[in-house]
This record gives sequence, C-alpha cells and structure tokens, in this order.
Amino acid sequence: MKLLVTGGAGYIGSIVAQQLLAAGHEVVVLDSLERGHRAAVPQQARLLEVDLRDAEATRDAVAEGFDGVLHFAALALVSESVSHPERYYRANVVGTLNLLDALRAAEIKRLVFSSTCAVYGEPETIPIPETIATRPVNAYGASKLAVDRMIADESRAHGLGAVSLRYFNVAGASGHLGEDHEPETHLIPNVLRAAQGLQPAVQLFGTDYPTDDGSAVRDYIHIEDLARAHVLALDGARAGEHRIFNLGSGDGYSVRQVIDAVREVTGREFAVVEEDRRPGDPPRLIAANDKIRAELGWAPTKTLREMVADAWAFAQRHPHGYEGA
Repeated sequence: MKLLVTGGAGYIGSIVAQQLLAAGHEVVVLDSLERGHRAAVPQQARLLEVDLRDAEATRDAVAEGFDGVLHFAALALVSESVSHPERYYRANVVGTLNLLDALRAAEIKRLVFSSTCAVYGEPETIPIPETIATRPVNAYGASKLAVDRMIADESRAHGLGAVSLRYFNVAGASGHLGEDHEPETHLIPNVLRAAQGLQPAVQLFGTDYPTDDGSAVRDYIHIEDLARAHVLALDGARAGEHRIFNLGSGDGYSVRQVIDAVREVTGREFAVVEEDRRPGDPPRLIAANDKIRAELGWAPTKTLREMVADAWAFAQRHPHGYEGA
C-alpha cells in the first residue's frame, strides 16, 4: 500500500514509518519539522514538508492519492497546553479538520489516529476501559478527545474507516530511532540523562501515593509494540466505522521501579530528589487492553527492562539528540 504518515519526523511516527517500510509499503512522511527531526525520517520514505494548519498545502499534499493515512502530527506537551491552549486547538483540532477535508476530497477512506489516555483525565476505575467517561483535565487531552469525536462524525457521515489508538506511556527505541524532545518531559529519558551525567539529579514527584512504594504508577508500552499495533489497526479499519482501542501493556510500574530499572541497565548511580506531588497527577494509570487483544489480535511483548535498555542504547548514540549526533 501507499501510505501517508503525518508527523513522521517525530518519535512515534518515525518508528511506525520504519515498520511500515519493513513490511513492504510505500511511505510518504508529512511533517512541518517544527518539532520533528529530519534525521528521524526513514531514508526510504519521501518527505513532504507541510504544516497541517495550512489547509491548501495539506489538500495539495494529500491529493496525490494514498491507500491510507496514519496521523501522528500534533502538539503534545501537557504543561504547554495549560498555558497556551489556543496552540493545541489550532494545531491538533484545526490541523486534523484540514486533514479530514483533504482525505474526503481525495476519496481516501482509511485512517489511524494517534490518540491518548489523557482523554480519560483522572479516572477512578483501574485498569481503565475504553467505556469509561472521558473527562480530560488539560487542553492536550481535550484537543485529542475533540479529534476523536470529529473522526467519529466523519466516519458516520462520509464512510471513513478509522481507528483511534489511545496511548499510555510510550518508551524505548528502535535501532537508530528514538526519543528526542525539547523540552523532554518523559520519565525514562530524563532518568537516563541523569545516568549519563547530563543533568544533576532525577526529580521524583510524590512519595506518599497509596501505592506499594509511595510513588505514582504508570503503564509503559515499548515503542515497537506500539508501532505494530498501528499496522494491525490499519488492516482493522472498517468503512463507516470509528473504532477506539486503548494501547498499553496492562502492567503498572512505579516511578521508583523505573529508576531501579535504569540503575540496573546502566550500572550507574545518580541522585534522586524527592519533591511534592504535582497537581492533577493520579496515583495509578493502567490500561485495560482486553479489547485490542480480542479484536485486533495485538499483545505486548516487551518488558520494562527492554524498554530501558533500548532507550539507553539510543541515548548513548545520541547523547544530545539527533542534532548533536
């Protein structure tokens, strides 16, 4: 198939694009490079430097025709979404509306969307099923939920076959491709930076949660497991239907367990500074993944240790990110 990957110069999009190429598909990457990295675009993929906020450029890019689209392009910093919500509605919601308009004009009927568990907010039910009420607590989660709803309406009205995958915490690397954000807000790469001596300590926010060791528990999924789910989702798209699946391992790991895994993998010691809880951080976020297992035949294969080991290998090759390599 000929496939378009929006945001394919980013962490997740680039690795999904690489897996699609390995499966024999023709891949075109669409990315503004505002936050992505040209060096992350797989060599066999053609790059279209386009911003989805530009409706005309988006329509022109999509008009060449594709068998399907995998949509990753988005802003994804929670703190920024709180201080600048307008950026998130413009990039994530308006950008996706422009993409949907372009897909309709080009008669492209298959879409996989990169959604997020942030649409659930702070749920009391753990593990979290897809059926729970969606109550996002920041503009990032709200913008992604708005897109989910927009895609559902598009599917009903115009016959689009779409799948939304609601990610939990993505981690790890895939060969020469890995995580490089500025600023970096994810736990594992930040702990690895401390192990490399690139930052003085790891901040541990919250030590009094009602968990086994007092630190918050999250569901981590390896990037390669996540990428594999997108290939299955593409095949599982049904005309006129919007399907939603959680994408998480179903296992919970505490912040202290992640820190211990980094120490074990790297063999290095580093300081940990204990801080107060951050407002809005729930004690546990763990996915119920029964639905995607049953309906798409997907299951996670990688452990937390493998996630850390792969991320560590990438961090050693790219201590200052792609641009500093």
